Amino acid sequence: MKRFILATLGLSLLVAGGCGLDNYAEPKSKLLGQITYNGEPLGLRGTGEAVQLQLYQDGYELRAPIPVYVAQDGSFEATLFDGQYKLVTRDNNGPWVNDRDTTVVNVSGSTEVALEVTPYFTLSDVSLSLDGESLNATFTVNEVVENATIEYAMVLLSNTSFVDDITYSAREDLRDVTVGSAMEISVDLSENEGFKAGKPLFARVGLRTVGADQAIYSQVVRLR
Repeated sequence: MKRFILATLGLSLLVAGGCGLDNYAEPKSKLLGQITYNGEPLGLRGTGEAVQLQLYQDGYELRAPIPVYVAQDGSFEATLFDGQYKLVTRDNNGPWVNDRDTTVVNVSGSTEVALEVTPYFTLSDVSLSLDGESLNATFTVNEVVENATIEYAMVLLSNTSFVDDITYSAREDLRDVTVGSAMEISVDLSENEGFKAGKPLFARVGLRTVGADQAIYSQVVRLR
């Protein structure tokens, strides 16, 4: 689910001539964005405002960043006043290299932006399927950053479309992960209440890197 923010930058200004705050119009322009690597969207944790970006605008007395919350498909959206903004990742937040390069965005009306990052690893060839009372997953881990270390991989199941390492109904971790090889994980669902009750099932694969505060994920797949 995309999160919306209301950026009220103008309210922090000193108003000349006795003008009140009522003279300020509501921001109406939209910044629509996607976090990508090599042009491909990245899957992230979308609950709990876990992954955030920050917007800054020069020329104002108030220099506090505007938080922008990222959805689990890597998309983000903000409602802003027209103007030039600087977009950065939050410090030490996300499954990518913490270089915090600035992306300058000129917002006018509806504006789209792709924010390129460098993840430590990516996931490819992901397959998720049900087989009787088991959830089977296969995937390949690809190294992007040399000498990065995998902490563990995980297969996650949820009864809603929100799936991550906090929001799940079943989970299986794998710590012996080999980069570049097809990996397999099976999750026993025979005692899972949501599975037995016939509830909707959504799944994805995640990978946690040592030293990163967040995992990278495959996109969510509906299984039932």
